[in-house]
Amino acid sequence: MKIVVLSGYTLNPGDLSWDPLRRLGELTVYERTPDDRILQHIADAEVVFTNKVPMTREILQSAKGLRYIGELATGYDTIDVGAARELGIAVTNIPSYGTPAVSQMAIALLLEMCNHVGAHSEEVGTGAWTRCLDYCFWSYPIVELAGKTMGIIGLGRIGLATARIAMALGMDVLAYDQSENAELESESLRYVALDQLLAEAHVISLHCPLTEKTQGIIRAGTIARMRDGVMIVNTARGALVAEKDLAEALNSGKVRGAALDVLAVEPPIVDNPLFSAKNCIITPHIAWASKESRERLLSIAVENLEKFLAGEPVNLV
Repeated sequence: MKIVVLSGYTLNPGDLSWDPLRRLGELTVYERTPDDRILQHIADAEVVFTNKVPMTREILQSAKGLRYIGELATGYDTIDVGAARELGIAVTNIPSYGTPAVSQMAIALLLEMCNHVGAHSEEVGTGAWTRCLDYCFWSYPIVELAGKTMGIIGLGRIGLATARIAMALGMDVLAYDQSENAELESESLRYVALDQLLAEAHVISLHCPLTEKTQGIIRAGTIARMRDGVMIVNTARGALVAEKDLAEALNSGKVRGAALDVLAVEPPIVDNPLFSAKNCIITPHIAWASKESRERLLSIAVENLEKFLAGEPVNLV
C-alpha cells in the first residue's frame, strides 16, 4: 500500500518521526506540493495525507487508486467531501488535537492587545526606560480584563477551552453556537443570539468552522453592531473576517484592536489591508504548532488510518 504525505513540512519540520506511519505501508513524504504537482504526487497512491492542498473533484476523479484521504487538521474545507463520497474515498480529520494550544494562543493574542508586552520589551531594549525620568512608563493603554465580557462565536472544544481561561481571568462569557449545550451554562457563561453577543461583548473571539453561513461573519454590518472599542481575536479561519472592513474599523477606532493568527489568503498577499491597519497583531498561523500539539496530531492521524484499514473507521467527515 502506497501512502503519500503531500504537505509534510509544517507538521514535521524534523522534530517528529514518520516511523509509525511508515510501518503501515510504503511511505513517501513531500514537504510541500504545489498545485501543479498534486496529480503527479498522488498518481499511484492509495492513501493520501494532506493539509491545505486542494483535493478537488477533478483531482479525485483522476486518482484512480485512491481509497483514503487523511486531513492533517480539523478543518477540511479544501477537500471536496461530496465528490469523495461519490467516488468511495473515505475522508477523515483530526477533531481535537489542538485544543490546548489554540485556546492558549487565543488568550495570548488577547493579552498582547491588552498589555503590549512585546512592544514594551522592545522599547526597553532600545533604551527608552534608561532615558525615562520616572521609575516606569507605558506607551499604550493597558486594559484589565476582569469584569469584562468575552463573546465566543463557536463554542466547540476550542471555544469552550478559551471560555474557561477567560472565566479564570474574571471575565463573563457570552456564546453563540448553532447547537447549544445547556449543561455548559453557568453564572459566568450563557448562550445568546449573535446580535446580543455583538452588542455586549468587549472581546469577540472566533472559534467556528468556515462555512457559507460563517464566511465574513465579521464584516462592516456586524462590526457596526458591536460596541465601540471592541477587541477581536481570530484563531479559526481567515475568511471568517472581511479584511478590508476590519482594517477600516481599526483605522477609524471603532475596533480598539485585532489579533489574528489566520488570514483569508495564506501566505498573504503583500497589500493585505490589515498590514497597514492600526492596532493589528498578525501571527503566521501558529496557534496549532506546539510540538505537543503536532505529536497528538500525527498520533491521531496514524490511528485514523489503522482503524480504517481494520474496517472500523473513525473521525469520518
